[in-house]
Amino acid sequence: MSSIEAKQIEQAAEAAERVLLANGSELGLLGSGRAYRQVWARDSMIGGLGLWLCANPAARQIHRRSLDTLRQFQSALGHMPHNVGYSDVDDPALVALGGRLQTGGDRRLTPDTTHAGVVDSNLWYIIGQYYHFRLGQDVDYLRQVWDGLERALLWLRYQDSNECGLLEVHEAMDWADLFSNRYNVLFDNVLYYAVWKAMGSMAAALGLPPEPYLQTADEVRRKINTLLWVGPEVPKDWDWVRRERQEWLYPLRRVETELVVRPYYLPYMAFRDYGDRFDTLGNLLAIVLGVADQQQANLILDYLHGCGLNEPFPVRALYPPVNPGDKDWRDYFRVRNLNLPHHYHNGGAWPFIGGFYVAALVQAGRLDEAQMQLVRLAEMNRQGVRGEWEFNEWFHGLSGRPMGYAGQSWSAAMFLFAREAVRQGCVSVFNPDAGWC
Repeated sequence: MSSIEAKQIEQAAEAAERVLLANGSELGLLGSGRAYRQVWARDSMIGGLGLWLCANPAARQIHRRSLDTLRQFQSALGHMPHNVGYSDVDDPALVALGGRLQTGGDRRLTPDTTHAGVVDSNLWYIIGQYYHFRLGQDVDYLRQVWDGLERALLWLRYQDSNECGLLEVHEAMDWADLFSNRYNVLFDNVLYYAVWKAMGSMAAALGLPPEPYLQTADEVRRKINTLLWVGPEVPKDWDWVRRERQEWLYPLRRVETELVVRPYYLPYMAFRDYGDRFDTLGNLLAIVLGVADQQQANLILDYLHGCGLNEPFPVRALYPPVNPGDKDWRDYFRVRNLNLPHHYHNGGAWPFIGGFYVAALVQAGRLDEAQMQLVRLAEMNRQGVRGEWEFNEWFHGLSGRPMGYAGQSWSAAMFLFAREAVRQGCVSVFNPDAGWC
């Protein structure tokens, strides 16, 4: 890395910390200081991955406030809110139309019900609590929140409607909240594996038996690989499938015949149907969180590079994009012009996914590539509409120009996370038996 590149990375890190601290509030970490002025479960928990790496120790308290705000609005059944905010803040949907919520100045703190059945809020909340414990070692706080963690996990278990061991997720009910992934979705189930491992680690810290959680984690990993990986790297145990999961036989036989092999995990498997696109975030998380082995990780990363998904900036969210007329196209993709091809979830480039890309390269031992992509991620975050270091939400997948909201917390946080992974040469923060390395 040249001295100029090293300087740019340090400038990016300083700017990222400024964004995170500016987006801190009495409620915790806001999605963005300019638009998403609520504590979003997924955004704030991913944001925590960067807050704990800030030089200013006050950043850690922002993450703690996010946890407490979300916990305050956990439902009676254990569901964590999609987001929590004051009822008089600007709503991004209305801002885009030039409007503003009219509440007569009533500042009620309320949970969002726009995506009331969203699944990954529970997943990220548990991972965020685990991260807080791993780096803070606050056993008293962990003991205080443990009951809520158990209820959050129980709610997730009830999302396994056929008791196959994997989550069944409704359409548009995770981070891709304007997209048609459904049923056994890769992204959610990779996080589900991480959640069971995290719960086992935290249970052990409280003197509780970790084995039930860790054994379930192993089962989730095995089933993800059985159902969503297509190729000789994961031989299918057909006797087990016939005996235990007969409903998987039809889609698995279809995939075996129609696809033969793929160098990545499929984005979803549904009732007698499947998705055949490269879900970048789901596959990168499979590497970072340990669902994929070394051989699978290299296949995934080689495919991503070969398709140019790290161009013009790291990294595009989907390949190939869904076009009108495709079976996964939905007319709601047109809402606010968001999900046209190469936009938003449909092939747009996201800096926070770029952070996971760098971390996945490190996890796979591809350190030179990781360093190079970190430099390019810094350049991506430097781009802006009104000035430098905007840490935009997302970028057009072909032009590389910023199209989302500026000052995005998870864009800033994942740059810090990626930078630390490159500095340390490993990503073991999700390994209960180790520190950073």
